Amino acid sequence: MEKYDITVIGAGPGGYVAAIRCAQLGMKTAIIERYPTPGGTCLNVGCIPSKTLLDSTEHFFNAKHHFEKHGILLSDLRADLGKMMKRKEDVIRQTAAGISFLIKKNKITLYHGHASFESKNIITILAGNGEQLKIESAKTIIATGSKPSCPHGIILDKERIITSTEALGLGEIPSHLLVIGGGAIGLELGSVFARLGAKVTVIEFLDSLIPAMDRSLGKELEKILKKEGLDFYLGHRVKNLKTEKEKVLLEAEDSKGQTITLQGDYCLVATGRKPYTEKLGLEKAGIKQDEKGRIITNKHLETDAPGIYAIGDVVAGPMLAHKAEEEGVYVAEHIAGQKPHINYNLIPGVVYTWPEVASAGKSEEELKASGTAYRSGSFPFRASGRARASMDTDGFVKILSDARTDEILGVHMIGPRAADMISEAVVAMEYRASAEDIARICHAHPTFSEAIKEAALDASAKRAIHL
Repeated sequence: MEKYDITVIGAGPGGYVAAIRCAQLGMKTAIIERYPTPGGTCLNVGCIPSKTLLDSTEHFFNAKHHFEKHGILLSDLRADLGKMMKRKEDVIRQTAAGISFLIKKNKITLYHGHASFESKNIITILAGNGEQLKIESAKTIIATGSKPSCPHGIILDKERIITSTEALGLGEIPSHLLVIGGGAIGLELGSVFARLGAKVTVIEFLDSLIPAMDRSLGKELEKILKKEGLDFYLGHRVKNLKTEKEKVLLEAEDSKGQTITLQGDYCLVATGRKPYTEKLGLEKAGIKQDEKGRIITNKHLETDAPGIYAIGDVVAGPMLAHKAEEEGVYVAEHIAGQKPHINYNLIPGVVYTWPEVASAGKSEEELKASGTAYRSGSFPFRASGRARASMDTDGFVKILSDARTDEILGVHMIGPRAADMISEAVVAMEYRASAEDIARICHAHPTFSEAIKEAALDASAKRAIHL
């Protein structure tokens, strides 16, 4: 039986990053992945393919709606969904090959198969061909990720009533796509098909889009996406969903009990995800789960079984690839005796619609609920020269700072390249910067990031220059 210092179960963003860091720190490391390629949900049926399709469809949308204003004239413009899907598969394949290279480079042993605990230190690996082997590991990191969840009463046939996994491989552009869920997954994939000409209708149980983020972002995004043709039914609960021949029929009711009936050819159920811990044999290792199926850990991400850790989507916290990566590095360095650090308040959230939405720190609603005295400053992209040059004038940057100390407490933005710009805010808050600190940093002109400086000026002393 092969013995390892540490074994990582799951080769997604959290798992393979944890394995690489363990190997860098001198541990004999193995990683077990049940699918043929590494990368997990994020690479194979999540982050990477969805962003690939978002980029492709954004090009098409701009060519159709904006190129003429730039002086670019086109004729016979049409979308080739097959080629878009092929490019998506090429990106997945190239990225998976890169991860495989990193695993080999760091001398990590990769096993393909389904892992389960035989005991605290013995792991059984069941390969796809039915072969079985066992390894011994002094320590283990569980990084098995999550899978789409489905509201009670809804049956997924994965043909007409689908999850994000099936949506990323559709062979046709829907005439009418129904989307249950107004969070990141639903809005991103809804945007993909709306740009290609599909009618898209979003049904959300709560009264705001992207409800986990600052409320102002959801309001602005709803307004923008409506202009792009998406329809929204907020504050509606789905009562019934069924297929009838090649159609999907959906019934939903609002808070007053009024019912709507919608018909589409596909329905994307995007109501969140749940931890994937099936057939792991957690009970044999003495590992406990909470009422939501998440693995219970202490502040060092160690389970009730000493030496077994869990990271990413299988534990509490936002289900984000970059959160899983940070936890993977944290556990590796903690095991090695170092003193790593994760500030969960500053894990940025991003929605990759266009414009993009990004957020870090406390929302305005959270500050009000906690009774924190704060100042708010904002700057609209319509006042940005760079945004006007690129015709990306929707959205704004909002900075929330402590009313007494001016320390930045939260940054929320919706606009061009917000996904990249949010990192400036994270760095600032990690070092406890004030709004005035950002306001006094020179930002290149003309850039989108000048909006951050202007919002900071507005937050610190209501002295924005270009507003």
